[in-house]
Amino acid sequence: GKAQSFYSLARATFQAMGKPVRVKYIPMPVNLRDRYQYFTQADLVRLRKIGYKNEFSPLDDAVKDYVRNYLMKEDPYL
Repeated sequence: GKAQSFYSLARATFQAMGKPVRVKYIPMPVNLRDRYQYFTQADLVRLRKIGYKNEFSPLDDAVKDYVRNYLMKEDPYL
């Protein structure tokens, strides 16, 4: 449950691939501004209520693991 921007996700992905961060911003269409989800944050209340006490990996670490150990493999399904 920590709020993260989509930029944070993109930055972590580029870093995990060993590439410079290249994000191009475009203007948000006016008709979408009030409907767009600018960040994502899990609600952990129910998970904690049933007794889950472990901490979660920081975004950068989790993305690095996923990109390097799955997406960048020759066969990501093995």
